[in-house]
Amino acid sequence: MQSVLISGAGIAGSALAHLLHRRGFAVTVVERALEPRAGGQAIDVRGVALEVVDRIGVLERARELRTRTRGMSVLDAEGTEIDRSTEYALSSGRLDNDDIEVLRDDLARLLHERACEDGGVEYVFGDGLTALTEDAHGVAADFTHGPSRRFDLVVGADGLHSTVRRLAFGPEEDFTRHLGSYLSVFGADNFLGLDHWQVWMRDGDAGFGIMPVRNNRELRIAFGFESPPLPRDTDLASLVTDRLAAVRWEGDRLAKAAREAPDFYCDAMAQIHMDRWSRGRTVLLGDAGYCPSPLSGQGTSLALVGAHVLADELARSAGDHRAAFAAYESRMRPFVTVNQALATENPGGPASEESLERAKNSITLDA
Repeated sequence: MQSVLISGAGIAGSALAHLLHRRGFAVTVVERALEPRAGGQAIDVRGVALEVVDRIGVLERARELRTRTRGMSVLDAEGTEIDRSTEYALSSGRLDNDDIEVLRDDLARLLHERACEDGGVEYVFGDGLTALTEDAHGVAADFTHGPSRRFDLVVGADGLHSTVRRLAFGPEEDFTRHLGSYLSVFGADNFLGLDHWQVWMRDGDAGFGIMPVRNNRELRIAFGFESPPLPRDTDLASLVTDRLAAVRWEGDRLAKAAREAPDFYCDAMAQIHMDRWSRGRTVLLGDAGYCPSPLSGQGTSLALVGAHVLADELARSAGDHRAAFAAYESRMRPFVTVNQALATENPGGPASEESLERAKNSITLDA
């Protein structure tokens, strides 16, 4: 039985953990957070990724947890409605399609619970990797807190700022392509009284989208602003709250919500581009290897499909990880390329419906 260490307990990591365990691998997942991470924006599961969720066995539950948006309003900088739609939402596209929009933490929780159902996947929370040393027989993994351990394979499913990528491939800057903006996401009480209705506004080089979630009890607020890459030591929380306070419509309350949010998040809109996603016994999955950025709307789908393809290729390779990794890349690269292109097709706005429809179904799960 081959042993696999997965770094990252998010959507990519937990999906792969379940799929590998089901195929007879011994799986350990390490995650720096003390528990499954809360917060995050509403994410889309589209096209062929829906089939992955179905095969994992959580599609019906995910449908039950989907957001229930009735429509959206677009406001000017003063808060006056200038457009509205009951057919389309900027966060998810057309409201009458079969795709689902669900909160990131809800889907991550479903996948984590599925991976843990029979106790077959080991999760180690509150720890992280510090070194990887490979030899002919496996990889020695050193951890911040726990003792060193050996594994046959290592998977980096640890996001845009992947530790595994840095340890195995080199500095993040070698692979990052900045897209000219930053995005902050945080939760708040529904102080606007929104009823399954989104609100979007742009003011100069900044703007936000606000949606009610969890049966209108909460809001998820996504605030974006244009900016070149900022220094690593920038206090992004203070920057976001200052910029929100300057927004003319509801700026004070939005800034207060950002300041008090326990799940505040802010990061650059960026993509990861690499010539290859594997080195020796280490391979990258999802944002760690091919982040398309939230601007594409397809990061979750890439993570899910990538997990399925990687698990399949490892299972059919009869222990030959080199062949498995090569087949994984060969199958996934065209899918990644067309989905990453969605983020830059229409700067400042969403990609066309035609491009999205083509991209979300541009791979088959059964090679």
